[in-house]
Amino acid sequence: MFRTALRNVFAHKARLLMTVLAVMLGVAFVSGTLVFTNTISQAYQKSSAKGFDQVDVAVEAELQEDKGDTVGKRAELTQALLDESAKVPGAASAIGVVNGFTAIADKDGKLIGGGFQSQGGNYWGAEDPRYPLVSGHAPSGEGEVLIDSQTAKRAGYEVGDTVRLSVDGPVLDPKITGIFSTDDGNVAAGGSLALFDTAAAQQLFGKPGTYDQIDVKAKAGVSQSALKAELDKALPKDTVETTTGQELADSQAEAISASMSGLKQGLLVFAGIALFVGTFIIANTFTMLVAQRTKELALLRAVGASRRQVTRSVLIEAFVVGVVAAVTGLAAGVGIGAGLRSLMGTLGATVPDGPLVITPGTVLAALAVGVLVTMLAAWLPGRRAAKIPPVAAMSSVHAQATTKSLVLRNTLGALFSAAGVAVVLAATTMSGSDGQAPMGLGAVLLIIGVFVLTPLLSRPLIAAAAPVLRVFGVSGKLARQNSVRNPRRTAATASALMIGLTLITGMTVMAGSLQKSIDKMASSAIRADYVVSMANGNQLSPDVARKLGRIDDVTATSPLRNAPSRIGGETEYLTGVTGSTIGELTDLKVDSGSFKVGGTQVVVDDRTAESHGWKAGSSFTVAYEDGKKQKLTVAGVYEGNEMIQGIMLDLATLSPHQTDPADMQVMVKTSDGASGATKDKLEKALGSNPAIKVQDKKDLSNDIAQMFTLMLNMLYGLLAMAVLVAVLGVINTLAMSVFERSQEIGMLRAIGLDRRGVKRMVRLESLVICLFGGVLGIGLGVFFGWAAGELLGSTLATYELVLPWARMAIFLLLAATVGVLAALWPARRAGRLNMLAAIKSE
Repeated sequence: MFRTALRNVFAHKARLLMTVLAVMLGVAFVSGTLVFTNTISQAYQKSSAKGFDQVDVAVEAELQEDKGDTVGKRAELTQALLDESAKVPGAASAIGVVNGFTAIADKDGKLIGGGFQSQGGNYWGAEDPRYPLVSGHAPSGEGEVLIDSQTAKRAGYEVGDTVRLSVDGPVLDPKITGIFSTDDGNVAAGGSLALFDTAAAQQLFGKPGTYDQIDVKAKAGVSQSALKAELDKALPKDTVETTTGQELADSQAEAISASMSGLKQGLLVFAGIALFVGTFIIANTFTMLVAQRTKELALLRAVGASRRQVTRSVLIEAFVVGVVAAVTGLAAGVGIGAGLRSLMGTLGATVPDGPLVITPGTVLAALAVGVLVTMLAAWLPGRRAAKIPPVAAMSSVHAQATTKSLVLRNTLGALFSAAGVAVVLAATTMSGSDGQAPMGLGAVLLIIGVFVLTPLLSRPLIAAAAPVLRVFGVSGKLARQNSVRNPRRTAATASALMIGLTLITGMTVMAGSLQKSIDKMASSAIRADYVVSMANGNQLSPDVARKLGRIDDVTATSPLRNAPSRIGGETEYLTGVTGSTIGELTDLKVDSGSFKVGGTQVVVDDRTAESHGWKAGSSFTVAYEDGKKQKLTVAGVYEGNEMIQGIMLDLATLSPHQTDPADMQVMVKTSDGASGATKDKLEKALGSNPAIKVQDKKDLSNDIAQMFTLMLNMLYGLLAMAVLVAVLGVINTLAMSVFERSQEIGMLRAIGLDRRGVKRMVRLESLVICLFGGVLGIGLGVFFGWAAGELLGSTLATYELVLPWARMAIFLLLAATVGVLAALWPARRAGRLNMLAAIKSE
């Protein structure tokens, strides 16, 4: 039986090629993802580990817990603690570390490093062992700075140049006195690092006389654990905590691994769907191969082969195909991993140097995925063939499905579909995250149910195309009949395309609806013409609001300033605003009371009010971050949204209780309204600062919707991969169908159907199958998009369903294009058949 199985593999090389390609694509993406993420992760881990070479023990301030009416604060690392750390037994030296956000502009005024990776710090003394100087000398005062060598190279800066940068809003123009090298992970990832002298860094980052961390270096022969023990004895335990350099390196490695896991999971989802779609092709291929060899398998049964041996022979064929596909997929995956790494470089992302990482786990995963997916997909056709009685099999090449099996299939499909619809509808009545898991479960059940019912659905849906197919005469009529001749095969072929279109249509519906709701929210809640904020989401200096208020065309401004407080023993964030102007800058619906902010009067969003049991006229006591208490009165309750919510009080009331005030954003209204000229004027007034964003309402909604757009673009890539696999499936199905119907095609040719008519018949059959899959996919996608929108609507009041008719038409056209392209080779093959040879074939 083993030799028979191998001979069958070699006898059907061409037919199995498409199956190998389908499995290979999935395996290639799995192994490519693992190679790419492992390579990048290891490179970053090694690079970041070098950054801890000068740290044997790090001393950090502990964050005190919120207790009673006291807001917890982080303890300060003073100069006295630094001096004490340097004196402990076993310590060779101690360095005070100061850091914070620092945006550096290139020579064109554009931000380097993407905002989040733009960091600043202090250079310790005349020579800092952490940052070896490549050229120049140490900085002195706020007018001098060092920049890292990679940033200097990217932006074309040299020692002696003036660079524009920003720490928390105001623009600085220091002179570059030196360039240094670093193994900092942010810089390796394409970010930037600027260093000031210690006093200047403390002043710029709002930490005069204090440090963010103290790095202690051990003397020769002293272990990190021994030095840590000495520091624990000498330093106050209630305000500081110590960590060894090795623990920091391990923690950094875990953080890098965790950050890469999101990318890895996203890419593996792509690969998983490709394999899932490929499973249909494999099952379809083996079903047709087994059907064509029914007499052969029956003869084996007649001469003594058992059912198990017949099933085993099919599985051996699948194993051989799976091994070949897995090995070639692994090789292709290594190439994909290397290509993705190179692509990151061409897109401007800097990746640390390091070898290509191919772990044993990657190899095993590729082999396991390729072999298991292929064998699982082939098991059912093999089992079905083994159950056919030898006499019945030898009397009929095409064993028809029994009435019992069809009834069972349709019953199961109906039950799964009904259960899926019921669970999805139930999930839409839930709120927020509570409905996510049921929604996912319902979607899976419904997709399985529709897949099982697809053979039943194929007849009425394909019959609906009959009027159009009649236009093509005999070829169109034959194409329709051939499409429904074997409903299971048609269903398996169409389902590959259906899965991809379901995902992409659902996400397109959601993205369009969310964009519309966010636009609606921005236009209905904000009267301000512009909102000013930091590029990386950090806090703005209060100087920004003051500068904006002095511009001639600006009629009203108000910062939005978050401040922690304690209310009723719980931490609650307050939002400080300019009470006299906030009403002009917002347009929030008031449920009760009046929108009045000033003195001890505040306004509260509806959810916060409900959680505390407040209403207009209610009073409560707040404990500010400085420990002082005050009684406030709720003047009104407004409907909050994702942009504006919380307890609003006047800055004149809040500011005296803040030691280090900073704004999240500033709202601005101008006399001329939003325009390109006004925006330029605001940006110039702020020094054309690359770290600051000046956004109108449209910019705000686009900024919020950006992550949905990114996800949608990723899914378009997923659709392209699913379509590629689906094309292979359609080609495979049609090619084998042409082979199966050789006699029939020969007879059609003999009675007058010309080559062009045969080609048209095959192309129309392919077109009908793909449009069938497209209609099902788009229909399911719209349903899932609507359901997910209903779930989101419970937390997003402005949500409304938007159906992207134009894009759905494009998706349907794409399905039709797939059908036409996939039929080119099978149609050409059918048209070239010799009619006499075809009639004589078995």
